[in-house]
Amino acid sequence: MNSLWSPYENLPAGTRRWLGIGAVAAVLLVWSLLSGTGLVGPNKLPAPWSVLQALGYLSWHEGDSLLLTATLWSMGRVLSAALLVVVIGIPVGILMGAAPRINAVLSPLIDPFRSAPVVALLPILVMWLGIGEAMKIAFLFIGAVVYLIPMVRDAIQAVPQSYWTSARDLGGKPWECVTKAIVPIAMPRIADAVIVSVSVSWTYITVAEYVNAREGLGQLIQNARRFSAMDQVFAGILVIIALALVTYQLMVMAKRRLYPWEGTQ
Repeated sequence: MNSLWSPYENLPAGTRRWLGIGAVAAVLLVWSLLSGTGLVGPNKLPAPWSVLQALGYLSWHEGDSLLLTATLWSMGRVLSAALLVVVIGIPVGILMGAAPRINAVLSPLIDPFRSAPVVALLPILVMWLGIGEAMKIAFLFIGAVVYLIPMVRDAIQAVPQSYWTSARDLGGKPWECVTKAIVPIAMPRIADAVIVSVSVSWTYITVAEYVNAREGLGQLIQNARRFSAMDQVFAGILVIIALALVTYQLMVMAKRRLYPWEGTQ
């Protein structure tokens, strides 16, 4: 008999899909009731149909697509930061996980930022890098890499020692034992860490584009807020959520193809 409280139960795909659709429909219904009946004013909560109209306006107006331009700029910044996060964060995390002395040196410099407000670093980055693209990408990079590095380290350390010992017994040098035995076993968890860290970048995009951004979804939202166009604000937020969801799903699909033995998530 199926139990509600069972973390090991695998729901059928159809059941998961309909439960998800039902949750979204319930949110839309409550949203429509609150805004449509006037319980919450349009300056605080625009109606869903008003947001749809705003999406249409931003998508194409007088031969121009403000939404497409803003989306491409934001995607470019997130992808640039994500590339740096992967190229730098994974090797550093592997070094920390494989070498206790390196971990002891770097952990006090990295671990606190997982709970510290990274947004507080924005004024410092502006002073150091100015208000151009370098500052925005650096901010997104820092906001994500402080999550990736500890998770990669933990993934390395979570591999049972027996794999390292077996590699040593076969004649491998210590670093070869790490690269040939430990890292391949840890790669599925490292892939999960990449998924989380890249997803985190989308949560910071509006902050990164708050300072002197000519284009971008964050800049679009800020401009709409200044003119009290809350329907456009909600439209921009929904686009960011949609992009974050698409990015997440694409990375999960890539992980499933690379590591099919991990099963479905």
